[in-house]
Amino acid sequence: MPAKVADDLITVRDWLRYAVTRFNASDVFHGHGATNAVDEAAFIVLESLSLPVDDINPWLDCRLLATERARLAELIEARVTTRKPAAYLLGKAYIRGVPFKVDERVIVPRSFIGEMLFDETLVGDGGMLVDDVFAIESAVDICTGSGCLALLAAHVFPNALVDAVDLSPEALEVAEINVAESPVGERVTLHRGDLFAPLAGRRYDLVITNPPYVEQDVMDVLPPEYRHEPELALAGGPDGLDVVRRILADVPKHLNPGGGLLCEIGTGREILDAEYPHLPFTWLDSEDSEGEVFWITARDLGVR
Repeated sequence: MPAKVADDLITVRDWLRYAVTRFNASDVFHGHGATNAVDEAAFIVLESLSLPVDDINPWLDCRLLATERARLAELIEARVTTRKPAAYLLGKAYIRGVPFKVDERVIVPRSFIGEMLFDETLVGDGGMLVDDVFAIESAVDICTGSGCLALLAAHVFPNALVDAVDLSPEALEVAEINVAESPVGERVTLHRGDLFAPLAGRRYDLVITNPPYVEQDVMDVLPPEYRHEPELALAGGPDGLDVVRRILADVPKHLNPGGGLLCEIGTGREILDAEYPHLPFTWLDSEDSEGEVFWITARDLGVR
């Protein structure tokens, strides 16, 4: 960015407008915590200024220091030229206001399950999945990545001890940071291994998982932003369901009676329904998704 341009951008409003214009002109892809140029620009501006990321409106007319303008210029230019997701450039991502450390060792947290865990229609009194959050005493997050879902589960279920498993040692390094910095981290234990392999003999009230589920045809044409993420955390085989099938095969051995599995699968609903006609999946919707997450009880999986 020419120095004169940066000098002309004085307020938060100026930088928000400039970032949106650059993003739209550069055809960047928004899919890592923001779904459009305005939301991503707001996140970059607010996070870089150490301001609350939930609402930019109170800050729009604030004037920025020269050092703050230089930092924003650097971030916006990097977002456009490198195509790295903003969360990587800033080292931070949020789910429902809960912050998580992220870098290119893990995918950017964006699971619909993270939203659903806080949705009062799914948990809590009268919830579709769990009537009493205090009744969940054990949970496991399979394919934990940054540890975000394990830590969110610990937030939502205050009596639960939570295990978190990932195959990638690099991902677990990031998860370890998030666990150490979380107020509920003392109830989360990390394990390295392939799905349930390091959990022999353990059973849980709740299994949650956001496994790799991108089908090969889609992997072949992913936007550049996704190429910065670990392929191991994305690729789910020819139809995207290789890992999901393995989870369904093994999860009955790790569920307590009365428990259940909450799993995100992307776009494979019709395939799973056809392949497992004996399993009564409950397909769940959120504000941003429709039928990409299923719930199934231990009883329906044959656990007595």
